[in-house]
Amino acid sequence: MAASLHVVAGKATDSVTHGFLPAAARLGLGAVLLTDRPAAHAGSHDGPVVECDVSDYRDIIHRISTWTGVDAPTAIFSNSDFLQAPAALAAAYFGLPGKDWRAATRAKNKALTRRHLAGLDPVFSADAARVPPDAPYPLVLKPREGVASEDVFLVGDAAELAARRAEIASRRGDPLVAEEYLPGALHTLETLGDGHELRVLGSFRTRVSPPPFFVEERLEWAPPPPETPQVLAQLEALGVGFGACHTEFVVHEGRARIIEVNYRLIGDHCDFLLADLLGVPLFEQILRVHLGERLEPLVPRPRRHAVAEPIIAGRSGTLTAAPGPLELEDGPVRLAYRPQRGVGETIALTRTNRDYLGTVRAIGPGPGEVEAALARFRAAHDWTIA
Repeated sequence: MAASLHVVAGKATDSVTHGFLPAAARLGLGAVLLTDRPAAHAGSHDGPVVECDVSDYRDIIHRISTWTGVDAPTAIFSNSDFLQAPAALAAAYFGLPGKDWRAATRAKNKALTRRHLAGLDPVFSADAARVPPDAPYPLVLKPREGVASEDVFLVGDAAELAARRAEIASRRGDPLVAEEYLPGALHTLETLGDGHELRVLGSFRTRVSPPPFFVEERLEWAPPPPETPQVLAQLEALGVGFGACHTEFVVHEGRARIIEVNYRLIGDHCDFLLADLLGVPLFEQILRVHLGERLEPLVPRPRRHAVAEPIIAGRSGTLTAAPGPLELEDGPVRLAYRPQRGVGETIALTRTNRDYLGTVRAIGPGPGEVEAALARFRAAHDWTIA
């Protein structure tokens, strides 16, 4: 029987559609897509698309065993924040390489993350409905298992906390946490592990919008800061060591403190930037780990500068003008643009990463050339919201 990769997915993402599924084809794997949103993936995958309750590991196991007729799948993989634990449990059932489901659960649940790291890095964290009067304001209010800076606010006192809680409750009903605000320079750490070695792929410096919101406005490639070993120790304590992981942390006065752990590949098209920058088949390497292979040696490339800069909506309305996908060269700088919203779509401003209209990626020999090319690209294209 041919090697079979079962991809567990929720909504359609470019990472899966244009990254992992083509990588699976290049590796000669027959990919089966398991999803609770089959209509969203229509036309994006040539292989089978199986409707499945992907939040339930039992249904994943059932669908793989019965619908596909595969008793021994080759690999089970997910790049979704929400689906790491179910995919890990399904992989464990079939005896396949995969993430520890406990580590995946700890990483996704911010309250568990803080509790598990308390011995290494104590951070005030409480159920948002039970914050004590002596809490160390300002606090960051956020969904316990949220993503994309959605419904994340900086609150200055108990009255503001109560008002924001009520506002969020009008949109969603999942649990909220209130955490100590951690000052410092914001970085990411991109890692890949095979269960034996955890390799640092690199790091981005991240710029976010002014408070009370936390929209990521720009990511710039930079050497991992000297405090990186502190982050690696915290990841080890969480049990993170298999597959891709995208960790956000701040550095302040020599101390590195984790903001959140996303136990999957970096998103918002920075995954494609990372692959281009490293010059390696990154999506294939991640899948190879899930096939049980060891990491290949990483051949150093000449140091280059890179920036990922999202185009962010400034108002609600209808997107009436925007470029399509582009790849071009501006002197020594390679640029790529991939839209996240299409012309004709209605934009409802959220003050989150969901406001991205698209992302420009630029790689060049140095900051000066990259910044100039980015400025020219922005000047040459229009994004109009009517």
